[in-house]
Amino acid sequence: MSNKPTVTIRYCTQCNWMLRATWMAQELLHSFSDDIAAVTLVPGTGGIFRIEADGEVIWERKRDGGFPDAAELKRRVRDVCFPEKTLGHLEAKK
Repeated sequence: MSNKPTVTIRYCTQCNWMLRATWMAQELLHSFSDDIAAVTLVPGTGGIFRIEADGEVIWERKRDGGFPDAAELKRRVRDVCFPEKTLGHLEAKK
């Protein structure tokens, strides 16, 4: 069993947010390909769009006001799972 963290993206099928969820999963897998164990997509309803890293909610659409851009999502995953890791060019935009 891996000690690497996992990311879960819960998205609303009624709102047609699967494409957005898969794009975000792709971005995370590209940036953290050697560092994370999995990105899991979980369909739901009722306007849900929530991203968890190792069980900690790092983005919730209603709480955080919409959807994160790729850079913000990567920063939040990094901050929870890999605080010592640099994100290269994304760090300069902070």
